[in-house]
Amino acid sequence: MKEETSNLFDQLLVMDAQQGDAKAMEKLVRRWQRRLWQHAFRLTADEQAAWDVTQQSWLGIIRGLRRLHDPANFRAWAYRITTNKSTDWIKKSNALKQVGIEEVRDPQHKEKKDTGIEELLEKLDMRKRVVLSLYYLEQLSIAEISLALNIPQGTVKSRLNSARKELKRLWQVHFE
Repeated sequence: MKEETSNLFDQLLVMDAQQGDAKAMEKLVRRWQRRLWQHAFRLTADEQAAWDVTQQSWLGIIRGLRRLHDPANFRAWAYRITTNKSTDWIKKSNALKQVGIEEVRDPQHKEKKDTGIEELLEKLDMRKRVVLSLYYLEQLSIAEISLALNIPQGTVKSRLNSARKELKRLWQVHFE
């Protein structure tokens, strides 16, 4: 019941924000900022990049919000934008690394990673990591993931199954 109420509240905020209500947009940002940052962080595995990706995502969300026809799709739509911005960042980062530019990290912000699921997720192909993250960590349904990634539900199920198998294999290799 709480999740339905929360979803309804988000839809009302979206509708108000679409009409230009700045306070509604502010509330929407407060409600979703952390979730979108966490998703970006899981995909980029970089704290600062996740903040940059989240900021870019919000710019895209704000610019495109009036074109969102169904406020009920906000959640999947916001994750799609964040996923796309994360993918763009990863491609750019990999291109920079290929030409020899090393990533600079602030040692104060470096978190100690415990060996576990997060580390194993980073070893997965981006498409598998995204689908696992959206399904298990963000708790989107198959239909919402399909909408978020703009792929058929059957493809979501296939990637989810493949990702589970690979994650299980990595888990066994890592912990046995």
